[in-house]
Amino acid sequence: MTTLETLSPLALDGEGLTLADVRRVAVDHQPVALTPRSREAMDRSRAYVAKLLEEDRVVYGITTGFGYFKNRRIPQDAVEALQHNLLRSHAAGVGTALPTDVVRAMLLLRANALAKGYSGVRPLVVDLLVELINRRVHPQIPSQGSVGASGDLAPLSHLALVLIGEGFAELDGEILPGAVALERAGLEPIQLSAKEGLALINGTQAMAGIGSLVLEQARNLAKLADIACSMTLEATLGSNRAYLDFFHQVRPHPGQMTSARNLMRLTEGSGLIASHAGCDRVQDAYSLRCAPQVHGASRDALEYATRVFEIELNAATDNPLIFPDHDEVLTGGHFHGQPLALAMDFTAIALAEFASISERRTERLVNAAYSNGLPMFLAEEGGLNSGYMIIQYTAASLVSENKVLSHPACVDSIPTSAGQEDHVSMGTTSARKARTVLANVEHVLAVEFLCAAQGLDFRQPLKPGAGAHAAHKAIRRRVDHLSTDRYAREDIDRMVAMIRDGSLLQAVEAALGPLE
Repeated sequence: MTTLETLSPLALDGEGLTLADVRRVAVDHQPVALTPRSREAMDRSRAYVAKLLEEDRVVYGITTGFGYFKNRRIPQDAVEALQHNLLRSHAAGVGTALPTDVVRAMLLLRANALAKGYSGVRPLVVDLLVELINRRVHPQIPSQGSVGASGDLAPLSHLALVLIGEGFAELDGEILPGAVALERAGLEPIQLSAKEGLALINGTQAMAGIGSLVLEQARNLAKLADIACSMTLEATLGSNRAYLDFFHQVRPHPGQMTSARNLMRLTEGSGLIASHAGCDRVQDAYSLRCAPQVHGASRDALEYATRVFEIELNAATDNPLIFPDHDEVLTGGHFHGQPLALAMDFTAIALAEFASISERRTERLVNAAYSNGLPMFLAEEGGLNSGYMIIQYTAASLVSENKVLSHPACVDSIPTSAGQEDHVSMGTTSARKARTVLANVEHVLAVEFLCAAQGLDFRQPLKPGAGAHAAHKAIRRRVDHLSTDRYAREDIDRMVAMIRDGSLLQAVEAALGPLE
């Protein structure tokens, strides 16, 4: 893994963050740093907050309560207590803690949003968020409890508690009280001032953090789905003529054309396909012949979701927002997670389809009625050995689970805050579901890769196209041919590891050049 010492800091200014940046900070532990421009912007908006306090104006969340208590005036001497009470009362999440990569993504995205300079916080607040990232102090954030409007209030409150020395955080593998974690990392808690507690928790950073990591991995899964299909096509003696470019020009959906080009490149120069040229099989099953159309539709959905997230990564999402140049404090709804909720529900559906069609291809590999000469369940000495019979069950189970998880969360609004917040997005639920679907797809593709590699073993000495051949060789470096039954879970785990660490995709792209 890339280490802290080998990466220069990522500059945060609230403008240029990408999905790849999120992954580098969240997974590869790239450090981050604020730019002078962001400090100037924060200083300017903070000075305006100070002016509001000096003039004793009535401003939501600064000199009033929150939500239903919007009309309850808070005296000047209680403004700081208001911010601390907000964090404590809103830290009401339940369930298992979010994983470290998601927590790091949340810290990054919250820091970047505040760095835009529309939130009225002092730079020292964002400095501490940055130090939590760089010193790997990871707040413990329960995964459940956000309705995805007024922002991810509960998750972000658990994150923000650590800044004031409360809550809990993980440091060097140990779960510690927030104050202890800060002290061990050489940091000190801060005393929040007016607006700062609200600015820390009003935003979409839980759903955005989860979703950014899902989308970054989903790009690779789209390529891997094409690779898996190419191997299955070759192993079952299919044809690649349905992938010809001029054929797809007459229905030019972008994702479809991309997938077809990939499949053509992966199978190019195949001795296996050449070996049955002119056979009497007129056309392949949909799971092979229509792969560009199915994979491509999912690709297009992921492109839509990516565009939404690229905007959100660099958005100001708290409420109210400070506009010193306009002499305005505006209360609105940038915290509402609906854009991300729709995108994540769409992402879950798109990912689920990669698994759905993959499992059908696996069935064609393990069922001798469809595989054009491969042994039943790809077993040697079938009967004594069950071969890959049951891993197809595993894939089928995960595909069915994905059907449940693909029900949109965003259509199920429920009012909160005594009717003041009467439409919510459930976007964090959408993102959490999408992450689970992603993991299921990784396992379903792993099953297809194992079966396709076994099928190609039986076709030797004939070789598939260069891309499928490179994938086959890479798999066989990690997972042996299944000659007799063995512990199946270990094979699946090794295959999933190759998907997640990028080694399978790297092996194919080393042979072919980058896939689209």
